[in-house]
Amino acid sequence: MSYSTPLALRRVLCCSVFGAILSTMVACSKTEAPLEPLRSVKLHTVTGGDLNLSANYSAEVRARVESRLGFQVAGKLVERSVELGQRVAAGQLLARIDAQDYQLAAQAAVAQVSAAQSQRDLAAADFKRFEALKLQNFISGADLERREATLKAAEATLNQAKAQAQAQNNQAGYARLMATHSGVITAVEGEVGQVVSAGQPVLRLAHDGPRDAVFAVSEQMALSLKIGQAMQATLLSTGQSFKGKVRELAASADPVTRTYAVKLALDGSDRLPLGATLNVLALHLSGSQSAVIKLPTSALRQEGNATVVWLFDEASMTVNTQTVEVGPIDGNEVVITSGLKPGQKVVSAGVHVLSPGQKVTVYSAAPNAVVPAAAPASPASAAASTVQR
Repeated sequence: MSYSTPLALRRVLCCSVFGAILSTMVACSKTEAPLEPLRSVKLHTVTGGDLNLSANYSAEVRARVESRLGFQVAGKLVERSVELGQRVAAGQLLARIDAQDYQLAAQAAVAQVSAAQSQRDLAAADFKRFEALKLQNFISGADLERREATLKAAEATLNQAKAQAQAQNNQAGYARLMATHSGVITAVEGEVGQVVSAGQPVLRLAHDGPRDAVFAVSEQMALSLKIGQAMQATLLSTGQSFKGKVRELAASADPVTRTYAVKLALDGSDRLPLGATLNVLALHLSGSQSAVIKLPTSALRQEGNATVVWLFDEASMTVNTQTVEVGPIDGNEVVITSGLKPGQKVVSAGVHVLSPGQKVTVYSAAPNAVVPAAAPASPASAAASTVQR
């Protein structure tokens, strides 16, 4: 009994010491923080460049040449033989006004020609008789000259009457409005019974031939467009693509919309339906700003309401956040309006796995693979292994 009690006491003390050692080892292992990984990042050097914009516009197909047709004389519209959207041929009768007054004026002009012709014939016969008398010295030279002047005046009167008659005939012919070219009637601006003035548009004719894509742009875009600039147009109904060049750019803005009209000449578009909708893509438009700072969109990160980038410190090989203000998007890049200076370096990939002050390495195109050496076992782990054995 005297030996069992001390033995039990020794066993209890050994267990207590062993438990204390295990607790110490576990506590030490919990307080050790894991080593932060050394990440490799891609860098982008901040530089200035021109702002090139891309834009899409909804355009309408229109004829290259579109005429507003009207009568050359005034009158009452008595016939209109075409309707809106109708196809017409060159020389076809489109409309007619009352030509009765012009026909009467033409008849009066013909009568004046007859009277002038009679006066001219009489003056010519009189001159011929006086010329014969002068050869016989029965009259003086002055008398013959007066008869010659009378003949010339009669001839001038006859020519004037003929010209007036021709003009009156033309006036009567202008009462018929004919199609100057083949095409399509795109607007009707006069109805039967309406009294129209000379030159007043009655019909609008879109000529057959090349087509234009017409759309409107803002003042900023108008400054970036140039005559002859290439664009791509797609017909929405079929998806057919057309190449085009800017043919005409309005010199002044529309007074209502304050936009500028642009006409894009399309290649191989003779058969495009008028009024069809096109989607025009304008690429690489030089903006009004130059030397702007642009970053790839992958370099940006959102923190609350702020947009930030990771700014690389080459001296300490660490990264820190930098708040920036963003502007318009240019393709896969975004314009930075403030927050950066040319020459600075920002992280362009992997921005979501970094933390402020973290050390990084610069990514290279062909990095050498390095196999990390096995870390030596810590004393605590060695002790734990010994106790476990």
